[in-house]
Amino acid sequence: MEPSDLRATMPALESSVYCNWGAGGPSPRRVVEAAESALEHHEYEAPAAEGMYPATFDVYDEARAAVADLLGATPDEVALTQSTTDGINRVAGAFDWDANDVVVRTDLEHSAGVLPWQRLERDYGVDVRVLETDDGRLDLEAAKPALEDATLCCVSSLTWTHGTQLPIADLVEIAHDAGALVLVDAVQSPGQVPVDVREWGADFVVAAGHKWLLGPFGAGFLYVRDGVEQDRSPAAIGYRSVTDETADDYRYAAGARRFEVGTASPVPYAGLTEALATLEEIGIETIQRRIEALTDRLKDGLPDERLLSPRSYESGLVTIDVDDPESTVDRLADRGIVVRPLPKPDAIRASIHAYNSRADVDALLEAL
Repeated sequence: MEPSDLRATMPALESSVYCNWGAGGPSPRRVVEAAESALEHHEYEAPAAEGMYPATFDVYDEARAAVADLLGATPDEVALTQSTTDGINRVAGAFDWDANDVVVRTDLEHSAGVLPWQRLERDYGVDVRVLETDDGRLDLEAAKPALEDATLCCVSSLTWTHGTQLPIADLVEIAHDAGALVLVDAVQSPGQVPVDVREWGADFVVAAGHKWLLGPFGAGFLYVRDGVEQDRSPAAIGYRSVTDETADDYRYAAGARRFEVGTASPVPYAGLTEALATLEEIGIETIQRRIEALTDRLKDGLPDERLLSPRSYESGLVTIDVDDPESTVDRLADRGIVVRPLPKPDAIRASIHAYNSRADVDALLEAL
């Protein structure tokens, strides 16, 4: 399947020049149909057949296996969540924090990678250190002293502000040498660039399916490196967290499963599984090559002083300096072009996927 074939099945693209995939990716019909089918089976057929809970657990298992294939992990290392923010909070809640702990993050984290640590700082006196970046770049040498005696490092694999890829494997090595664990916010990566958690070596990786993967809202996932979970006691617990919910002395489930809690709708996970099957049919290499070609076309039409992302390809996120970001976004929306403003830097961001066209890029350039 070619990206253009899938584009033809995405109703949201029929009425707009959609360049906001980094915020949310409209689903193709087959993903929505898979979600609808899961709901219908769960409500119409499962009650009198295998049962509503077994039907749900089957969907969970399929989703974990599909996510594991995506990340280069095993299903036992995957927990299902509702979102990236949810995943980060589940990790944050699994530590016994006090004033002796240190969390290190960059100054480019999304609010999901900022607010949980602010709360720990306020409630427990945790020392939160912020690594300063320069145009979306991280100085690894500057990171070394900040990571000394750190408990956890939280970092994005791909910056939502500049579209730059950060050196995750190198940062993980530095953090581990300092005795710190590493949590990677990878939500901007799956679906547009290859992801291999083994190469990164991170302890936790969080993401969700509703951006570049084209899945529905509500299907997030958390990778937990094998063995790391043994010292973690998540703040929330439920029947999906343990081996036997009826036991007087509960035991956590093996692997990442202890980070799951209770009943969640199978619907978004069925959609996510179908979205991942679609990705496999097209191929991540094909997607990445097309994103590179389209973003090159966009950047070729932008002067250096306006382009805040790297001129050479790193991702589909392109940050553009404009005089009034909010009004520019509104003006473009009036012409059917969807982008978003950024709070920092004060700019707009166009996120270009393989399902865009050259005509989409040209329309954006003309409107700008």
